[in-house]
Amino acid sequence: MRAPVLPSPHHQRLLGATVLWLVGGGILLLTTLVPAHTDALGWTPAFWLLGAPWVVLLALEPTLPRQLLALFRPRRRLARSAIWH
Repeated sequence: MRAPVLPSPHHQRLLGATVLWLVGGGILLLTTLVPAHTDALGWTPAFWLLGAPWVVLLALEPTLPRQLLALFRPRRRLARSAIWH
């Protein structure tokens, strides 16, 4: 088996910057300081503030969707041990 590879400091800085970009963009869109849709730009502001950071996050951490689903998936209990006791 291979030992797990620790992420480099550069990778962690990129990940932190991307998460900050996503949170900042979400705040800007929620507070309506930047509109999500304009007549001149269409949906471009929403893409650059929310869509692009998600693309970068998925490029940096390809297993992120699977990890997030595992957090929200209900855990099964082992009923086998409780039945005969």
